[in-house]
Amino acid sequence: MAEPFKEFLNATLVREAAATLRRIDADFPAKAFERAIIPQLSGLELKARALCIADALEQHLPADFSKAVTLLTRALAPVTGSADTPMTDAAKAAKAEGMSGWILWPVGEYIARRGVDHPKLALTYLHAMTQRFTAEFAIRPILVAHEALVLETLKDWLNDPSAHVRRLVSEGTRPRLPWGLQLKQFIADPAPCLPLLAALMDDESEYVRRSVANHLNDIAKDHPALVTNWVVEHLRDASAARRALLKHASRTLIKKGHADMLAAWGTGTAFKGSVDLSLTPRRLALGGALTMQVTLTSSSKKAQDLVIDYVVHHVKANGETSPKVFKGWQVTLAPGESRTLIKRHAVRPITTRRYYSGKHGLAIQVNGTVHADASFMLSVPE
Repeated sequence: MAEPFKEFLNATLVREAAATLRRIDADFPAKAFERAIIPQLSGLELKARALCIADALEQHLPADFSKAVTLLTRALAPVTGSADTPMTDAAKAAKAEGMSGWILWPVGEYIARRGVDHPKLALTYLHAMTQRFTAEFAIRPILVAHEALVLETLKDWLNDPSAHVRRLVSEGTRPRLPWGLQLKQFIADPAPCLPLLAALMDDESEYVRRSVANHLNDIAKDHPALVTNWVVEHLRDASAARRALLKHASRTLIKKGHADMLAAWGTGTAFKGSVDLSLTPRRLALGGALTMQVTLTSSSKKAQDLVIDYVVHHVKANGETSPKVFKGWQVTLAPGESRTLIKRHAVRPITTRRYYSGKHGLAIQVNGTVHADASFMLSVPE
């Protein structure tokens, strides 16, 4: 069984952090720091653990923020490896020399809390921290409080030699970052971020480019026309890497059947033909899986480029349903061709959705238009 997410922050990491801070500063109260955290950990989930550790850092680090940042900076492990590769043996050895990885999430939370009053010092630390663990959460409160200063700093980071730092330019300004503070000013108007994204769109690092794609996808949820126009403009003479970025940035609008975005990718034409759908089993217990069989038969005299997604209408607590679009297939159907596609869809517990018993729907949409639907009964234990 996989280790629970909450164990990414555990008692061992707390003890290692305490020992590192005590090694650098003999006055750091390591035992008191541990006592403030470890007895509480077992009853807390991941984010709550991060906040608990951040509380203890506020309590036990020097009251002078500049002294605290100096201590935390000296406590960082050496920078090793690259953004695009897993942690190497050398990086693991470096981790033993200082703080890196998940323990820096609560450190970032501490910086976000105290650094709002010392933004330049906080940004200097986050530049170093993000090369050991992402600072995408920590930079956000500082950005809200000091937008002009942070955006000017991010412009300077666009050409930083570290891919981690360049990624932070995009990831730290994402308006709807999961788990992160929403940036309501950029939800309303993403214009300040667009020059940053344009500068990073052809970055040499796939790690950075994927963040740009996710940022554009965030924007598309509130400004679909803006992102559609962006895709149309930047598809011209695009490299393979840029095309992949733009396609990933388009995913939400494609799933929603946004006509202009589908047209931008050459799949905006209505499907000519028929679609047959069968589901098995029609009665399912939570933890099981559906198998869908989709048969498309073309009635066109021309080849058709098709994006086929499926929509599951999940039952909510009040008995109504809520649709969720899932990625299906992308095919080219020859004139008069009939093709059968098969996909398995697991219906198992996940942290982001609660399932309820009842009649669920499943629809097949082709180039953004629903062409077939069916239903299944889901049984969820009390």
